[in-house]
Amino acid sequence: MGQRDRMFKVLVVGDATVGKTSLVQRYANDSFNRHYKSTVGVDFALKVVQWSESETVRLQLWDIAGQERFTSMTRLYYREASACIIMFDVTNVSTFSNSQKWKQDLDSKLTLPDGSPVPCLLLANKCDLSPWAVTREEVDRFSKENGFSGWVETSVKENKNINESMRVLIEKMMSSSTGDGSSASSWRGDYINIKETSPPGWACC
Repeated sequence: MGQRDRMFKVLVVGDATVGKTSLVQRYANDSFNRHYKSTVGVDFALKVVQWSESETVRLQLWDIAGQERFTSMTRLYYREASACIIMFDVTNVSTFSNSQKWKQDLDSKLTLPDGSPVPCLLLANKCDLSPWAVTREEVDRFSKENGFSGWVETSVKENKNINESMRVLIEKMMSSSTGDGSSASSWRGDYINIKETSPPGWACC
């Protein structure tokens, strides 16, 4: 069997300063820059992942500026995306509550070809900082109530769970794009929380 090359467009959205640009830089270039400029409009980076011996996955990571939210332009940015990451800052409760608006905006503008929502992970970023402004139970309940595929504690600064969460998202996209129709919604029953699937005693911080 020859090489298969898959291209997926992944949106990275959330309020300004939650770490979206740093996430994209960290994952695409394995770098962390604490001096950032607020993204104007949209930036995107390409990450190539050798998924298996026969499959290469190319991810287009679209980093959409926080101040662009809910503008008419976002529909254009969202078009043909295969998955989404919505980020919030665990020390800032308003970025958490705004995640609901981001998710509603996303679901109103973007669906998979069969009409179901695109896989969407909620990233609880800056988990290396304390105190948290929300509890893990609140995040868990919120992500289930709002139709996320799951949520992950991340620290872009410490490179914690970045590759793991992206791997989960790639798996979701691969299973929902197999083209047999039945698999498009199969990911919905497979709720992800990387914190819970880690070894006993493991914690983010």
